[in-house]
Amino acid sequence: MSKTETHPEIRDAVRKLCTRFPGTYWRGLDRERAYPTEFVKALTEAGWLSVLIPEEYGGSGLGISAACAVLEEIHRSGANGAACHAQMYTMGTLLRHGSEAQKNQWLPKIASGEIRLQAFGVTEPTSGTDTTRIQTFAKRVGDTYVVNGSKIWISRAEHSDLMVLLCRTSPRDDAGKTSDGMSVLLVDMREAKGKGLTIKPVRTMLNHATTELFFDNMEVPAENLIGREGAGFKYILDGMNAERILIASECIGDGRFFIDRASAYAKDRSVFGAPIGVNQGVQFPIARAHVQVTAASLMVDHAAKLFEAGEPCGSEANMAKMTASEASWYAADACIQTHGGFGFAEEYDIERKFRETRLYQVAPISTNLILSHVATHVLGIPKSF
Repeated sequence: MSKTETHPEIRDAVRKLCTRFPGTYWRGLDRERAYPTEFVKALTEAGWLSVLIPEEYGGSGLGISAACAVLEEIHRSGANGAACHAQMYTMGTLLRHGSEAQKNQWLPKIASGEIRLQAFGVTEPTSGTDTTRIQTFAKRVGDTYVVNGSKIWISRAEHSDLMVLLCRTSPRDDAGKTSDGMSVLLVDMREAKGKGLTIKPVRTMLNHATTELFFDNMEVPAENLIGREGAGFKYILDGMNAERILIASECIGDGRFFIDRASAYAKDRSVFGAPIGVNQGVQFPIARAHVQVTAASLMVDHAAKLFEAGEPCGSEANMAKMTASEASWYAADACIQTHGGFGFAEEYDIERKFRETRLYQVAPISTNLILSHVATHVLGIPKSF
């Protein structure tokens, strides 16, 4: 274990758990585009998916750095933690902004695994990352909100019981600020499916269980409104920062997976009578990947500490996600190159992880949007849009 690694006890326990789910398990899921039910169940029973839920609601009450340690080790083992990070952070909007009645009703069940909250409904086909232009609208009718519209790239909607849904409750043109007039609803999808909610799977290059959602007069009880009507955008910002930090930790785990595999192969594979690792053309890219992943991990740690302290961390969360995703992608490329043709063989698990880690330069926010944020919010350069 590196001297810079935090939470050694957590890491050791997660590593041991992950040995029960080897590459054959993940390759089978990848071929069938199946949800990792057994893996999620094991993590839930071990308490790892409820680390961010306070003890009074049945969780561990730990900080986001502990969650980062869990996810990093999951990814370093060769597994994929997408379903896990969603269960960890999505409940944050409810925890920070929900009523006591809402928290008492749902958080203990989320902590125990009785209820899955893994769907976060924000992105729409016509708005992309310009969240202020979402069009899904919830109209208040008595004690009910009637929702119409659609969402895209909503992962795990087919495998989640609840969804945090961002929608407009007043038109964008009526708002004082473009981010006003949006509200957050907690949708019980078990009740909504077939009653105004349609879920359409979207098959992609990796096993991410993503979907498109359609709302046709879907009814949501008004008591499921989280916080104050019209203030929903600011409620989800903390969730977005948490998501970026947690995904950055997954990228660190991916990067270390690739470095571990490339280093081992470079030492063991002999060509022309010697291990290929003796050649600087082989060893230098692996070494550079290690340098980049190590540096990115320090940025992730910094962002996590700010988040835990309740300090503003939007820029740091963005920078952590960008540096970590780029470091993992460089490590992935170096690992493929080190393995040559074997890097493309399913049985080595590298091509699967190669596809998985590429996602994080696009989602949950693209690299260009991060650069725009840093340019305008940190450096004070005029905004281009």
